[in-house]
Amino acid sequence: MTPDDRIHALLATGDLRGAATEAIRGYHGEILRFLRASLRNDADAEEAFSVFAEHLWRSIGTYQGRASFRTWALRIAANAALNVRSEAWRRRGRAFETGEASALAASLSTGSGVRVEQQRSALDRLREALSLEDQILLVLRVDQGLSWADVAEVLSLDQGGPVTAATLTKRFERLKERLSRLAGDAGLLS
Repeated sequence: MTPDDRIHALLATGDLRGAATEAIRGYHGEILRFLRASLRNDADAEEAFSVFAEHLWRSIGTYQGRASFRTWALRIAANAALNVRSEAWRRRGRAFETGEASALAASLSTGSGVRVEQQRSALDRLREALSLEDQILLVLRVDQGLSWADVAEVLSLDQGGPVTAATLTKRFERLKERLSRLAGDAGLLS
């Protein structure tokens, strides 16, 4: 049984608390890897994971099943990453009160440990030259392997409105060209 199956079963019985717990446990590794790859800073990734867990916990009752639960969770994580990077969020930001979701998030992220991927250091340097939005697009499509429809769903952020798969594929092509130029300039291509 996949995490999505277990979450849907719990939601079907009205167990929102159980579904939220299962979602955070079931996807913590994937979400944390996504946040680390997007933010390239372990402290920011941990902070974004806490924001993600709190938001998922509070909003699980609004999940409507239009996309897979995994896609919905990645959308929350993408918003959390953008919020953590936002200077306005940092100015008004405060630590969440320790609650069930924060405690669960802390225990899972501490238990998973920080895994530094040395072979990705060159790619990370290239990614640093990209905007956070382009980095998130790259992580969702390449690292997470999402379909274009799922990437469009994740990037149709609440404040930005809907994004089409066609728009994203064109943006991705331009992004690949830019990365190729940056890799050539950095002497990474032979």
